[in-house]
Amino acid sequence: MHDWLAGIEQTGLATWVREAPTLWAYPTVLFLHTVGLGFLVGLNVTIDLRLLGVAAALPLAPMRRWFPVMWAGFWVNAGSGLLLLAADATTKLLNPVFGIKMLFVCAGVLNMWYFKRPLVERVAGGQVVRHARLAAVASLLIWIGATTAGRLMGYLAPAGGLP
Repeated sequence: MHDWLAGIEQTGLATWVREAPTLWAYPTVLFLHTVGLGFLVGLNVTIDLRLLGVAAALPLAPMRRWFPVMWAGFWVNAGSGLLLLAADATTKLLNPVFGIKMLFVCAGVLNMWYFKRPLVERVAGGQVVRHARLAAVASLLIWIGATTAGRLMGYLAPAGGLP
């Protein structure tokens, strides 16, 4: 497995992302990952807080238009994340925290697609949905978990210990 991951790291694109002496390589990919995260998680959290009653005077209906922006943020994150992963495959894919992060991300995307979108549609349409608050709390916890796991990856070695 290690040899296969090392092979990914040695591809031209992965080497360029990791080693190119230009702002267009690793710094730009990392910046895009951060921007994608900001749009995906930031707008999710905003909707979650609104579903929980924060800023109740703000109408929920216009927030439906944020879903395409959240999906765009997800795809920017997915693409930039694959590039970051390829640049450091042996470290990231052998780190158990990466798997935890991916579980949280999958749960967050499923929550956004399966629960939140229909809930926002119904609540914005005036229907009282009892489990809207539960989905919002779950979403907040999921995205906090994903973000925390993502940050921890930079500080924990693949074996799970400190570098």
